[in-house]
Amino acid sequence: MKFISENQISAELVNSFDEEMTIELAKRLEEDNYNTPFDGLKDWHLLRALAINRPELTTNYIHLLDQEPFDEN
Repeated sequence: MKFISENQISAELVNSFDEEMTIELAKRLEEDNYNTPFDGLKDWHLLRALAINRPELTTNYIHLLDQEPFDEN
């Protein structure tokens, strides 16, 4: 994956995505079988960037971005 920096996803990467690549990304997130939690977090941020910049690709995968509210008490 092409990242501008450790925490920033490039516009080039987001614009290079197509439907098939988005499906693969979503499958990885659904399976949640990463070597490290950081690998999963990178994919999550990528899906989030796609949802913001290319929402037509992510309409079927928004559930992967939603977080359940929780009570810290």
